[in-house]
Amino acid sequence: MQAAVALALAAPALAEDLDLPRQKVDLVAPPFVHPHEQATRQGPAIVEFRLTVEEKQIVIDDAGTKLQAMAFNGTIPGPLVVVHEGDYVEVTLVNPETNSMPHNIDFHGATGASGGGDLTLIYPGEQVVLRWKATRPGVFVYHCIPGGVGPMVPWHIASGMSGAVMVLPRDGLKDANGKPLHYDRVYYLGEQDFYVPRDAKGKFKTYDSHIDAFADTMEAMHKLVPTHVVFNGRVGALTGKNAMPAKVGETVLIVHSQADRDSRPHLVGGHGDYVWETGKFSNPPETNLETWLIRGGSAGAALYTFLQPGIYAYVNHSMIEAFELGATAHFRVEGTWNNDLMAQIRAPEPLRAGTSPQ
Repeated sequence: MQAAVALALAAPALAEDLDLPRQKVDLVAPPFVHPHEQATRQGPAIVEFRLTVEEKQIVIDDAGTKLQAMAFNGTIPGPLVVVHEGDYVEVTLVNPETNSMPHNIDFHGATGASGGGDLTLIYPGEQVVLRWKATRPGVFVYHCIPGGVGPMVPWHIASGMSGAVMVLPRDGLKDANGKPLHYDRVYYLGEQDFYVPRDAKGKFKTYDSHIDAFADTMEAMHKLVPTHVVFNGRVGALTGKNAMPAKVGETVLIVHSQADRDSRPHLVGGHGDYVWETGKFSNPPETNLETWLIRGGSAGAALYTFLQPGIYAYVNHSMIEAFELGATAHFRVEGTWNNDLMAQIRAPEPLRAGTSPQ
């Protein structure tokens, strides 16, 4: 780590030395994504973002279970950061003095110094500015790795400290034949496994501080059996009134990250028209998938054009995790039903006496 810091300080080209335009972006809370161009004719730019670490207690299910969480900009997952290949990502990471622990950030899309982790470790009351060049198109995880070793790393990640960066090709997304692909909406889903300790009676425990929760939480994590697996920070965060809206005929880009564990997303009643399962846009997308794999420690992306109205469940197809632990989100799609794609020919009715089922 010290060697990486020394080399970085000796580098001749600092951000202010680059003769490039600057763009300041205000990040938004997931599942929504800040405005951006899908393709650009402009040259590379320095794109400025700000991430503030929040340590706070949150409620993660309808039963009121509480977690001592850590989050970038106060959300789990942290915001999706969008740039284009060749841009420079300039992030100001802030650790308010009201926090109790050091934090940093490792960008999987960055090169060197533990993804920036070695250059961004800050204590409460400090901030740091990191610049890295987006050289690889795709979606990539970012997360906290304080110190780079020891129990702090898995604890901070399991407490919610991850997000994603999307590096778009400058000429936009394309299919395997080079045909341009576009989206009408984009949503970011961060899948998170939580490990909440239980008391002797099996009830979830509550703690007054992160330090109080540490030992019991680590013991629960070592069993590798999550108590909750959720999208966007809590059970039901993206269902019911919080369902993601869309319309028939619209193409939606779904960005899905999981910093820890493998996941197998499935859109019930829909498909992955184009899927970058490994999340890398330099690779051709697979087509017409029913279920795909998001590898632990990575992000993926899928395009789907909704063809029918209704509620579509987006689930981790480990159905126990989807229905019992919380890994379910909803799309609420408005529009006109197409009977050619599906129609109920006969409504449910009692079997007639003396007849065998057909």
